[in-house]
Amino acid sequence: MSIQKRRERERAERERLIVTAARELAETEGWDAVTTRRLAAEIEYSQPVLYSHFKGKDAIMAAVAVEGCVELAAELRTARTKATTPKDALAAVGQAYTAFAHRRPALYDAMFTHHVDLPFATPEAPAPLKEAFGEILQAVEPIAAENENPDLLTETYWAALHGLVTLMRSGRLPKEAQETRLALLITHFATTP
Repeated sequence: MSIQKRRERERAERERLIVTAARELAETEGWDAVTTRRLAAEIEYSQPVLYSHFKGKDAIMAAVAVEGCVELAAELRTARTKATTPKDALAAVGQAYTAFAHRRPALYDAMFTHHVDLPFATPEAPAPLKEAFGEILQAVEPIAAENENPDLLTETYWAALHGLVTLMRSGRLPKEAQETRLALLITHFATTP
């Protein structure tokens, strides 16, 4: 192996270590606890080493968000492809989305709540963001009426799911009715069988 390839591999391993440490720290203590100083101590590298990989906490959070979109897309795809009808696919995607947000709150926040420097809904959006949205789109498209824009309908469904997640997590909606709310959304959103 050439020295250059070894250095590239080591650099990629350090980046992976930084992102993993940030995720773990955020999940246990929240994003406020994730600082470059704290991460440097966690991974046993100096702060300048962190800055040689990422410009700061926001860039680290953006990397976490991209990684989260890869995971979300995979979970949504699994849920969608197991469904037998368009309405079942819509329900499965909605349930998988809300379950993901519940299981991984800090990751979800990095992806969709905190400001990160990622271009959403543009051609420049990273592929994992497009893939996660694409999985929701594939569940929504079959229930779209002829005159409806599937992208806008998907954005609306996604916004509704995000709203349910956010309001429930903040305590503004009681947790015990979350499944009922999700069922109501799907029933009224999908007017076709």
